Amino acid sequence: MSDALLIPCPHCNALNRIPAGRVQDVPRCGRCQQAVLPLQPFSVDQHNFTSQLKGDLPLLLDVWADWCGPCRAFAPTFAQAAQQLTGHCRLGKLDSEANPQLAGQLAIRSIPGLILFRHGKEIARQSGAMSLPQLLGWLQQQGV
Repeated sequence: MSDALLIPCPHCNALNRIPAGRVQDVPRCGRCQQAVLPLQPFSVDQHNFTSQLKGDLPLLLDVWADWCGPCRAFAPTFAQAAQQLTGHCRLGKLDSEANPQLAGQLAIRSIPGLILFRHGKEIARQSGAMSLPQLLGWLQQQGV
């Protein structure tokens, strides 16, 4: 197994090769020089979804909408998780209202909804808001 991880930049979608021992060091993208692993969830949309599925770190996608009260209530928890999971999992947010085609493609039936992807494949899905310990426990059950 290589000691380098391929990680897509959440800003420009460039794939970056990052030494596994350096993922906690806030690595910068070789193309755009922004943080490859931001401490906050990043936006996922129709245009960057496929690029963000690539790489060696799992992607946890929070599907939400602005009008959804539970989605807004869950947002701070998801942001806290992003800080705790840096280097283990990347956290993205998909606005289902702004991206109805992608939400349909992902068969979103209820929000907030979480979808966990590993190596481009969906490996788990969970509906509804969770507390931070519940979220971290669920991810641990999925091997993250």
